[in-house]
Amino acid sequence: MTTLTPQKPAIPQPGGDVTPAPEPRPAAPESRPAPEPGPAQDPAWRELVDAVREAGQYPTRSEAESVTRVVLSALGGHVVGDERVDLARALPEEAARVVASQIPATRSLTAAEFVDSVAARIEGATPATARWDVSSVLSVLPSLVGDELVTRILDQLPPGYALLFGRAELTPAA
Repeated sequence: MTTLTPQKPAIPQPGGDVTPAPEPRPAAPESRPAPEPGPAQDPAWRELVDAVREAGQYPTRSEAESVTRVVLSALGGHVVGDERVDLARALPEEAARVVASQIPATRSLTAAEFVDSVAARIEGATPATARWDVSSVLSVLPSLVGDELVTRILDQLPPGYALLFGRAELTPAA
């Protein structure tokens, strides 16, 4: 006795034999636009993550990407106005999304509080490791977005952030 499955209908043959139906032809491929590159495929995003990985000496690309996302997310809440818009325009698309998706903070954080807020977002981080992470990300931004924009961002933030961006913080003499 022959058992038929609903997925493969049988075709009766002369002499009483039953053979499975031939496989249907695959449809002609539709002409679809190529998928948009995700963050891992975006060369500018990869370059940013690679720069962070090198600056922070992270063992894996995944760790560097995670740190980059956390730090840019934290920064995105503290940069406002034209500087926020210009920063998002200057960053790779994925980084711009991370910055722009943040709701502006209701109060400014000192540089130390900013580092502590990053430490709270990274499992197992201490203030010292978070400072390393923050500096690893922020110190690569000037070469990416330009010194002029970084200066405008620093003018908007409380004193103490310049060192996190890899700059000396000069204060006027009293």
